[in-house]
Amino acid sequence: MRADQQAGRPGGSAPAMKVKAPLCPSRGVLEHVTSRWGVLVLAALVERPHRFSELRREVGGVSEKMLAQTLRTLERDGFLHRDARPVIPPRVDYSLTSLGREAAEQVWALARWTERRTPDVQAARAAYDEARNP
Repeated sequence: MRADQQAGRPGGSAPAMKVKAPLCPSRGVLEHVTSRWGVLVLAALVERPHRFSELRREVGGVSEKMLAQTLRTLERDGFLHRDARPVIPPRVDYSLTSLGREAAEQVWALARWTERRTPDVQAARAAYDEARNP
């Protein structure tokens, strides 16, 4: 193995991830974490575990199908823990894993920044539109 390939491997055990490389698997992870519903689900779970119906209410506007798909994807990626209890009616709770908490804190910081800076973005859009459509 070349020295530049080895340099990106902690202890030489994992391949270096370069999100800007076209075939890098980290792109898929980034897509899942930063998807519209992924961000909102992670942000909701940062506060506490939720049941499916609670998440659906907390993440306004998401369909059952999209929420179920997002939860499966985040669980598969190791961000969520799904705790299904064999009671009647069935009870399923979703919580963050330690990996999920780390990701959620990152996207939550971005979401909070977005909330604070949206007026500036809206002003920039208005200025842009006005300059192009006098």
